[in-house]
Amino acid sequence: MKLGRAALGLLLLAPLAVRAVEPISLGLALAGVLTGYIYPRLYCLFAECCGQKRSLSREALQKDLDSKLFGQHLAKKVILNAVSGFISNPKPKKPLTLSLHGWTGTGKNFVSKIIAENIYEGGLNSDYVHLFVATLHFPHASNITLYKDQLQLWIRGNVSTCARSIFIFDEMDKMHAGLIDAIKPFLDYYDHVDGVSYQKAIFIFLSNAGAERITDVALDFWRSGKQREEIKLKDMEPALSVSAFNNKNSGFWHSSLIDRNLIDYFVPFLPLEYKHLKMCIRVEMQSRGFEIDEDIVTKVAEEMTFFPKEERVFSDKGCKTVFTKLDYYYDD
Repeated sequence: MKLGRAALGLLLLAPLAVRAVEPISLGLALAGVLTGYIYPRLYCLFAECCGQKRSLSREALQKDLDSKLFGQHLAKKVILNAVSGFISNPKPKKPLTLSLHGWTGTGKNFVSKIIAENIYEGGLNSDYVHLFVATLHFPHASNITLYKDQLQLWIRGNVSTCARSIFIFDEMDKMHAGLIDAIKPFLDYYDHVDGVSYQKAIFIFLSNAGAERITDVALDFWRSGKQREEIKLKDMEPALSVSAFNNKNSGFWHSSLIDRNLIDYFVPFLPLEYKHLKMCIRVEMQSRGFEIDEDIVTKVAEEMTFFPKEERVFSDKGCKTVFTKLDYYYDD
């Protein structure tokens, strides 16, 4: 800001200074100031730039999590503290690495979207946010060596362009074992790897692995008459890391990322209850510009299936399919 004022002052005083400074020297000086300071900032007002979004607001992130994510007190707390703390740290020792676990429809993808939107205006569509889907981008086990090379090149190239890059790996439970270890050097405590620093990057892994363990803990609390909000991270996190590490059908099977403690947080997403589905439906109605109709909210929620069969405590599919069911009632 001070430099900007100095440049403006220099422009205003130019007629008085022209006798003391040769025109070509003055022109070069002004050009340097304008190009090096003013132009990039003007450019970033109209186009996306790496790290140019307003500083991440902890309050804004919390508001998004509170208004859009339901039934996930553990995930909210971990994500809020981890992301805001990491972004505010000017010199992190390593990239932020989050592993999100739970059944489909519990909010893992949604949280990734919220994180991206709070760091970059473009959210998931930003040039600095990169989504990998295991079954789409790494479909063939026979090509695992090629995938490793491509993955390393892709991450190195994008972090070289923008240190604050975000990488999201979906369907980790369907990824070929050993593939994700290719990025281990980028997640470790190194200042640089081949001249590139990865310390400001964010890596997010999404997986169904460990969902059974999460459900077992949630059911135990429910059957003992305890509130789900009484569940602590310590009740889940150690078992999640062990479950992912020992699951032969998981991309984390015997992974060095877990073995070397390079994943900062294993974040459990609890199965959703009936009341949480109704919250999802109301928010979706509002996002479509409809008035909230509690009769429709109840009808859509009651069409969902729940488990265990006897108790019918948790939704089979979470919030993922309530949106398509809502289409039935608003189909023109």
